[in-house]
Amino acid sequence: MTALSSPMPTAAPVLTPATRLSLSLLAGGAVANIYYNQPLLAVLAQEFGPSASSLVPAATLAGYGLGILGLVPLGDRYPRRGLIVGLLVLLAGALVLAALAPGLGTLVTASFLIGILATAAQQAVPFAAELAPDSSRGRMIGQVMTGLLLGILLARTVSGVVGAWFGWRAMFGAAAGLSLALAALAGLTLPGTSATTSLSYGRLMASVLDLVRTQPALRHAALAQALLFAAFNAFWTSLALFVEGPPFRLDPAGAGLFGLIGAAGALCAPFAGRFADTRSPRPVVIGGALLTVASFAVFGLLGSVSLAGMAVGVLLIDIGINTALIANQTRVYALAPGARGRINTVFFTTVFIGGALGASAGTRAFAAGGWPLLCLVGGAFAAAAVLVPVLEPRLTGSSRIPQRP
Repeated sequence: MTALSSPMPTAAPVLTPATRLSLSLLAGGAVANIYYNQPLLAVLAQEFGPSASSLVPAATLAGYGLGILGLVPLGDRYPRRGLIVGLLVLLAGALVLAALAPGLGTLVTASFLIGILATAAQQAVPFAAELAPDSSRGRMIGQVMTGLLLGILLARTVSGVVGAWFGWRAMFGAAAGLSLALAALAGLTLPGTSATTSLSYGRLMASVLDLVRTQPALRHAALAQALLFAAFNAFWTSLALFVEGPPFRLDPAGAGLFGLIGAAGALCAPFAGRFADTRSPRPVVIGGALLTVASFAVFGLLGSVSLAGMAVGVLLIDIGINTALIANQTRVYALAPGARGRINTVFFTTVFIGGALGASAGTRAFAAGGWPLLCLVGGAFAAAAVLVPVLEPRLTGSSRIPQRP
């Protein structure tokens, strides 16, 4: 069997509407855990010191990236249902540790573990791609990703409200209970599947590097999305810190409500997937990146003086990021059907490294130059993301990027 490995013969179950719903709930519920801390950063900074506002989200996102690198490839080697259940149970333990954290060191450690174990979400998405027929894979991925994206966005709203009324520790405790409930849902509803490869863990990880080396389309898609996610996290990790001051003076609940506005952007995911199924994903990626650039222009011009302007910018950034993400995923999951877990590893490890860098750059820019510098940094990340798909035909020596390489 080759390093990348062809799929092992298996009669995979069909991706039914009920399975899609379950995968959507699991993806959204798992990934929400890496965003619960963002509306609470001002509160955490008051209790643990100013460094908490940068260390906690950066540790969570870095852990998520490491979990994608080290754990997500196992979805090609072992049945995904069991992996999802196990990760969610361990995630509940990490959330309890965060809820009981006596100091910043423990909270940062727990945040890192939460990030690693929340990669249960990244088992759900390739699971959907594995079960979906080729002709509608983009649309099916888009539907499951709608759940994941709603989890990302609504996590901030829920966390802001719970944090304002019951405290930040209650939020992590409630998340632990939800994680156990999701583990039960996965065990009861997900179909059993066989592994797509018999490679050892060492060879499995080596084949991840083979994918990076042999698949330029994967490298380009991952880079473009990483830059967009850097812009996305630069904004969201600084939003709570900005709106708690003048002229808005919002509490964590008010900051979290911006997630409801962004949730509208998640609803476009199936449409982006359908377009990627029938045409090239490239114009969707370019369009999403341009919308992200436009969002930072709106933030810079109107966001500092108007809640309405901030709301428009939030809607634009979430639509832009999400449409580009679905198009890029549709493209890369078609590259090597027996290696979707490892493709997901390459793609999302790169993306979340970008996210961690963006979170750090955003908080540092906000501390150094306030909202205008934050908008400049976020806009620069988004502008760089536009250039990747625009220049790709020249880099690959082709005027057309194939949808199914």
